[in-house]
Amino acid sequence: MITRPEKILILDGISGVPLGRDLCDAFSAAGIATVHFDCLKQPQRPLYDIRSAYAKFENKRRDHDGFYHFPKLVEKTLEELLIQEQPSHLLVVGFAYKFYRPATLKKLARKFKIPLFLYDTDSCNLYSKRREFVFFVENELPIYDRIFSFSQVTTDFFRETRQLDAIHLPFGAPHTDLPSANEQTIDALFVGSCDFRRILLLEKLKAHVSVYGARWQRNSPLISKQLRDRIVDQPVWGDDLQRLFSRSKIVLNITRTDFFGAETGINLRLFEALAAGCFLLTDYCEEIEDLFELGKEIEVFRSSGELVDKVRYYLEHDDARQAIAKRGHEKFLKSHTWLSRVGQLSSQMNLGN
Repeated sequence: MITRPEKILILDGISGVPLGRDLCDAFSAAGIATVHFDCLKQPQRPLYDIRSAYAKFENKRRDHDGFYHFPKLVEKTLEELLIQEQPSHLLVVGFAYKFYRPATLKKLARKFKIPLFLYDTDSCNLYSKRREFVFFVENELPIYDRIFSFSQVTTDFFRETRQLDAIHLPFGAPHTDLPSANEQTIDALFVGSCDFRRILLLEKLKAHVSVYGARWQRNSPLISKQLRDRIVDQPVWGDDLQRLFSRSKIVLNITRTDFFGAETGINLRLFEALAAGCFLLTDYCEEIEDLFELGKEIEVFRSSGELVDKVRYYLEHDDARQAIAKRGHEKFLKSHTWLSRVGQLSSQMNLGN
């Protein structure tokens, strides 16, 4: 085993959200040298679009029911990065297969004697893409020395069905400034991409809700005019998201259909809202009770009727809403910051030993 100073290289496959950068900042704040590599911002292979189309055509001709994705990035560049940075640990956030061949990534990790880890953040989004999900499960997941997954449901699947070394590690969030109740001009806020389940539930709240996110316009035939008038069809992150949080009395977390079908609702939005001191109303799933005290730190709904009733109740009862928001924020600070997660990761990655 090569002995080198502790240093984490994060290969971020989902940099459209700030999770990988937040993790990098938290590791650095904990005194662990960390490098963030944004896979989405790297130069693609020469003539990638043409080569990708041809590779997919050839693969479909050979295996009609199989999935094939031509990796966007050149593996040689990754090898040069490993030589330059000399990391002691390699952590992939999200997935690697869209950027590098999983087998090549494993080969490079073994060549440089670097333990290889995955923070699984997106596997639920693949459930409806059968061929792609099977490819991810069979070709990428086995390359890792250990997998950390955002959901207990997915963790159990990886361990019990695939016999993989998987550990449950919920999302976190960085600490943010608390909002002022005097600035709360939005009754109920939902931020997220369009999904048919979300449409159905938000239609019940169209007199109160403000909606931000991607892919709503393309689904406009499925949405009433009253709800369409309350939608801003653009993704929101960073400072813009914090400003919306600060203006909102209620932050809604409505999981996508695939997540809900898998009985998990522990997504990133939940922790971001609590970090900002917001009152959170989210759909119920069993594993949420392992993280929060329902009705005291967060609120949940189990049906569209209960969603409407609780939005109405908490808009009319400011004190009850604000008390839950305060306790939820306190619980976040105690247990769910990224710095807390980094402590858990460090232990499971054998950092500091």
